[in-house]
Amino acid sequence: MMMDTTATGAQTGSRNATAAYDAGSAKSVLQVKGLEVTYYTDLGRAKALDDVSFTLGAGEKLGMVGESGSGKSTMALAMMRMIKPPGRIEGGSVIIDGTDLMALDDEDMRRARLSKIAYIPQGAMNSLNPVTRIGAQMIDAIKSHMPGEGRSAILDRCMHALASVDLDSSVFRMYAHELSGGMKQRVCIAIGILLEPKVIIADEPTSALDVVTQRQVMETIDRVQDQINAAVILIGHDMGLMAQFVDKVAVMYAGRLVEVASVREMFTEPKHPYSQALISSLPNLDNKGVFQGIPGLAPSLLRLPSGCAFHPRCPHAEELQRTVRPEPVTLEGGRTVTCHLYAEEAQRHG
Repeated sequence: MMMDTTATGAQTGSRNATAAYDAGSAKSVLQVKGLEVTYYTDLGRAKALDDVSFTLGAGEKLGMVGESGSGKSTMALAMMRMIKPPGRIEGGSVIIDGTDLMALDDEDMRRARLSKIAYIPQGAMNSLNPVTRIGAQMIDAIKSHMPGEGRSAILDRCMHALASVDLDSSVFRMYAHELSGGMKQRVCIAIGILLEPKVIIADEPTSALDVVTQRQVMETIDRVQDQINAAVILIGHDMGLMAQFVDKVAVMYAGRLVEVASVREMFTEPKHPYSQALISSLPNLDNKGVFQGIPGLAPSLLRLPSGCAFHPRCPHAEELQRTVRPEPVTLEGGRTVTCHLYAEEAQRHG
């Protein structure tokens, strides 16, 4: 009986989450709804993204966190429609300023990259052509989207982009091997903003950099975002950087968003047990030298547990969590949590 009541609450909460999503969509520059990606392998079918939905406004920054293999980079590549076989985008929509990227043909999607949505890759070292000057790569990017643009206008656009990321105009004539790691990453940012896109996805942009350069790169992304009023999705593992630079935090586990909240809510009062475990694992001055990990291992996407995928590692797991899949619920203040523990609270809020 208890299970039936809570499950009904979860269904009601799911409807509340959808209603809140639709209400927020009207003022959002980015709306991702029901995005699903599956990899078909010799060992079976692995769902890497499972019904992922969120919205983002112009000028907002969303931090996407979670363990390796949780689906963060898959989500970025799916939004760019760059998933390669054996992966396949199975459903969902990615709407930017009223245009659904999933409904575009290949040529229109090619034009949408850089102009509507840009991707700053994880490895700047590997994303720049080593035998082509930086300027030539920037010119190629502009010409492929603006074939009628004059050379003078193209050069002005390139120089403006380099200046925006604090790079000297001399970088235009250089090769990638002549630049430091931080300079390469800023070149990637400059290329990403050439056409002033509405959405920028930065996939662990500071992972291979020292801490001083990390801050410089993050401040560059901050400044560039202010200049073009873009929505930014920052993917990473560094919760300290997230705390300093993003407005909202989305926690992903086993291909699902388990919690989306403001950065203050996430760090002061995380709701989902996995979010709580992530925050608890951060070192702090009160417990110097004591490191607290998350027990167990992330599940294989080929063999997900029944019910809630987190239940084998969850300290609150009961029969309901083990057998019934939770749906997203909206709590007071608009934060969403995919957990049975909050079904009744969401029902009261609804």
